[in-house]
Amino acid sequence: MTTTTSSRRAPRVLWVDGDEGVLPQSTVLQSLLAGEVDSVFGEPFDIERAAGLDPSSAQPLTGADAVVLRLSADDVTVLPQWPALPSLCAESAVVVLTPTLEDALMLRLLQAGVQDVVLWRDSASLPHRLALAMERKRIETALLKSHATDLKTGLPNRQQLIEHMSQLMALRERERRPVSVLVLRIDGLEGVESGHGEEAANVVRRKVAVRLRAGVRASDVVASLGANVFAVLLPVIESPADVPLVVDKLLRAVRQPFSVAGSSVRLSASAGAAQFPDDGQQPEALLRHAAGLALLGGYEGQQAAND
Repeated sequence: MTTTTSSRRAPRVLWVDGDEGVLPQSTVLQSLLAGEVDSVFGEPFDIERAAGLDPSSAQPLTGADAVVLRLSADDVTVLPQWPALPSLCAESAVVVLTPTLEDALMLRLLQAGVQDVVLWRDSASLPHRLALAMERKRIETALLKSHATDLKTGLPNRQQLIEHMSQLMALRERERRPVSVLVLRIDGLEGVESGHGEEAANVVRRKVAVRLRAGVRASDVVASLGANVFAVLLPVIESPADVPLVVDKLLRAVRQPFSVAGSSVRLSASAGAAQFPDDGQQPEALLRHAAGLALLGGYEGQQAAND
């Protein structure tokens, strides 16, 4: 029998001790560092140690699959107030290792995104629980992505766009800079579906998404708002006068022929734009304003004349 070796990389685990002056030596850590303990899923842990952590600081700890915070009983009580905890839990599977913990505090940590809390007396189970925490985090991330993604195009959906816009609007309240959101209505997809089938129409939708993404910067956000409606968020623009240039570029891209089952298909499109804060200060208001202009053929006449 031939044994194949998995090509998957070892999970990267960041081990962070709190006040090392009051923490006893960890035999579990020594075993992990020596490679004596493997993940329950058959892969060794790639362990890295970080400098001592003051839970009240905002020391960044990013890029790891999992983070083990080994904290004293005093340190763990202030962990929920640590400014870096939300972003850390969003990126990595966080496991807290501590000597004792009240149920109310444990609940607060779990609600904050911590995947597991292990008491020192149970530290022998840490490798197994660490691996399970990483698997739960992987599943959680996949579920969040599926709920935030339009499966037909692979683009963020309306909910994800609104969340992104809400964060951006909050930032722009403190730092006033122009922001634009575009809404593009694509006409002709129904004809593709009736003539070539639903899958062909979905292929064209994905091609439209690719052209829109290729027509904007990496920092811009392209989202799907429906079967034939797309949105483009321009978080940074030099001047509102630049927006028609972007719209013109995107409409021209969409109006280029698409190849469908050996046939050449043309789509038509119209677009509307809204500016923050002049046209609204909330995501929904901005999207309604831009969608209304697109429905009225906002940029359609001008762009069609240039084709």
